[in-house]
Order: sequence, then C-alpha cells, then structure tokens
Amino acid sequence: MRVLRRGDAGPDVSEIRSMLAALDLLPPANGANGYGSFDSAVEHAVRAFQQRRGLITDGIVGPATYRALRGANYHLGSRPLAYLISAPVNGDDVFALQDRLTELGYDAGRPDGVFGPQTEHGLRNFQRDYGLVVDGICGAAVVRALSQLSPRARGGRPVFLREQEQVRRAGPRLRGKRIVIDPGHGGSDAGIEVHGLREADIVWDLARRLEGRMKATGMEALISRGPSHGPAEADRAAFANEAGADLFLSLHNDQNSSPDAQGVASFHFGNGYGTTSTVGELLAGFIQRELAARTGLLDCRTHPKTWEILRLTRCPAVRIEIGYLTNPGDRRRLADPAFRDVVAEGILIAVKRLYLLGEGDQPTGTFTFADVLAHELARAE
Repeated sequence: MRVLRRGDAGPDVSEIRSMLAALDLLPPANGANGYGSFDSAVEHAVRAFQQRRGLITDGIVGPATYRALRGANYHLGSRPLAYLISAPVNGDDVFALQDRLTELGYDAGRPDGVFGPQTEHGLRNFQRDYGLVVDGICGAAVVRALSQLSPRARGGRPVFLREQEQVRRAGPRLRGKRIVIDPGHGGSDAGIEVHGLREADIVWDLARRLEGRMKATGMEALISRGPSHGPAEADRAAFANEAGADLFLSLHNDQNSSPDAQGVASFHFGNGYGTTSTVGELLAGFIQRELAARTGLLDCRTHPKTWEILRLTRCPAVRIEIGYLTNPGDRRRLADPAFRDVVAEGILIAVKRLYLLGEGDQPTGTFTFADVLAHELARAE
C-alpha cells in the first residue's frame, strides 16, 4: 500500500477510517461526510493508535501502522491461524493465542502478535495433549478448547521470566557472552545528516569503539552490518537470532523539527498493554541512567515499542537514540570522538550491571572500564 498522510483521499483512506472507527477512535461513517479524506481527525486518531501500540507517533499510515491497524481488527476465532513462511500472519488474535497458550504452560515464544514457528510448535503440543487434530492450525475447535481450560500461570509472562532466569544463570562475568551491536542505517542510507555529520557514520564509529571494549572483557561482540551496508531491520534481527545472541544493542541518533529537542532515550520491546521484555526493560534502564549521568545529555527516559528491530529479535533488545543531530549542543558533542568514548563506556557498564544483578554494584556513573576489567580478572582467578 502507499503511505497515507493528511490531505490524502480515496478508497485507501476510506479503509483506514473504517478500521479506526471499528476501534472507536473515529465516529462511524455518516453518509458522504468526507469519509474518504485524511483530515485532522484521522491524523489525531492515527497518532492515538500509534501511541497505544508502541509505534512511531507521526500520524502517518506507513506499512507498520497499516499492519498494526489490520491486526487490531481481529479477535481470536475470527479467522483460522497457521504458520505461513512466505506471508506470516499477525494481529491481535495471534497475540491472544500466544498469551493463552503461555498461560496454559505451552511455550509459544515471545507474545509479539506474529504467528511464527515457535507459536506453531506450542499450538501443536497443546493439540496433542488435548486430543485435537495436530495440524498446527488454530480453528474453531482450538478456540473452544482454549476457552474451556483454566490457566496454569497468570501474570509475569513466563516467556519473559525465562529471559530473567537465563541472565541469572549466565553469571556476573562478561566473558563468553555474545552481543550483537547494530549501528543503524548504512550504505546508501545515511540516516540523519546535518551540517556534514551523518548518523550512519557516527553510530558506525561508536559501534567499533563499543566492540573494542567488549572484546577486551572477553565478550564476543558482533556488528550487524559493514561500513557500506544498510540491511533491513528484519535482516538485522535475523542476524542476531542466527548468531544466538544474548543481547542486541541498536545504536541511533535522533532528529526533530525543533532545534530545542535534545537528549538520550532508550527503547525496549513492549506493546503498551503490560507485555514487555523484562530484561530488555531492565537493560534499557541501566543504559539510560548511565548515559544521562556520564554525558550530561537530557534524560528522555525509556519507552516500550513494537518496532521490528525489538519485536523480531529472540533475545532482549534495546534501541538507543543518542542525542539529536538537529540540536546544536548534542551535535557538537556527537562530533567529538572523546564523547563517543564516554558513550561506549557507559553502554558497556550498563551491560555489566545487568549481569551483576546488584552483586558488588556501584553508584550510577562511577563504574569505570578499568573497574570492569578488574572485576573480570578477579572472577577468573
């Protein structure tokens, strides 16, 4: 579909308005009352939907917002669900299926609203245990059985509790942990470019600085792209999944039409309805506090999002927006290699704090790279 924004009109806009009305974000159609126009009311409704769903809140209906809108109009039982490799099924009904299977003790994978192989595996196990046809298809019989059973677990989202347990079992040492560092953009996609500073170049340099520090601690640090490549977000997530990464860190800079916008923000997987990657949220918090304390950048806090880069990675993932290239102060800092060293050290310390789980920790902003190396050496003895 084409990207839709304020001022557009036609049948595509009519479809968007219809979906928004079904979600009670717009009044229903009333005759020929401009039903095919993308006006300010539609833009406001789109923004409200995007904010609710953890999408970029720009009031524009692009592919991600359109998929989410379509998915939001499905409920469990409104259509058969199955794993389709070429065209993955997604929607609120898939999320409800994943959530229900997890409550019943079946591992359906991360509750992300996408019917993938792990969801099919969990569904087949459920069908086998309850004497249903084991075809991996969620039809009327499966929905009926799901509605009749009491959950084995409530709250805490078991799939995310498993994430926490994996961190605990991994121990406090960094050695051997596999981290994928994802510098945004790349290749023909420079990202934000202001006064000769290119986002793709800044985050590539930052990724290399972070990689060096991580390798010095014994970590296995992998960079998701080369200096002249710009993979799609799904490909970056697939790289991390195939590598069996323990953590995924995506590096970006931000921009705004106002030069006053500034600061650092961190994002983790979460759908705005209480489902969140607990480890991702914890790591985002550590990164946010360390960078705000060490750099003096304005603390723009952590936020749950359903962006592909966060949703498609099987390991805890965090995207960090480090400064605004459209802000003169942030831009001046980002242009300084010494400042990028400070950022790289802050991110490394945040990862170390995650694995320490409070053991032998120090106040925010006081842990140094030398402290980390000493801690690793002491643990090795």
